[in-house]
Amino acid sequence: MKKNVKYSFAAGWGILFVLWILLIRTVDVAPIGPNGTNVGFSTINGGIYAAFGGGLNEGWYKLTEVFGILALCVCALFGLYGALQLIKGKSIKSVDKTILALGGLYVVTIILYVLFDKIPINYRPMIMPGETELETSFPSSHTMLICVVMGSLIITAGHFFKNKAIATIVRILSGIVLVATVIGRLISGAHWFTDIVGGILISAALVILFSAIVDDYC
Repeated sequence: MKKNVKYSFAAGWGILFVLWILLIRTVDVAPIGPNGTNVGFSTINGGIYAAFGGGLNEGWYKLTEVFGILALCVCALFGLYGALQLIKGKSIKSVDKTILALGGLYVVTIILYVLFDKIPINYRPMIMPGETELETSFPSSHTMLICVVMGSLIITAGHFFKNKAIATIVRILSGIVLVATVIGRLISGAHWFTDIVGGILISAALVILFSAIVDDYC
């Protein structure tokens, strides 16, 4: 994919994400959420939620939580690698440009994570065990986190792992974790279908933009 095309694709996914929010707020809105909270695309969301049991699937929920911890560990390892390069070289110029690009990607992801935690586009389909209040659920933060971290790892595996076999294994495992998280988060009952789609849309925009930046500057 050419560089300018990647930027266009990233912008396109970002626009789709914004349009998705507008649709959620206006299409088939009904009070099907906990405590009568309104949910867009209520027929689709309610139907899919019911099809997967209409409650929390603890097995899938815990598995996706583990994947979330794994993603954070990947971020920490790259952060440590960059910090060691900075200490050794005593200059930001000594840090691998791809590491710096990953750091920027992670920071943007964290900002979006915090931002949408405060914006109630949707609330979770249930009040989670151990909680007493409604929690925002759009976009699925786990979906966004895993797609961004594993997607960027797939892109940069060849840079960090010079052995082609190892790089291929890393890409395959990253892809498995990514797909399993998207499916598992939906089956778990912790999110509406539209939350998962939202997480995919925003992470696609971020990862494609990251890929374009890596092509240009790294």
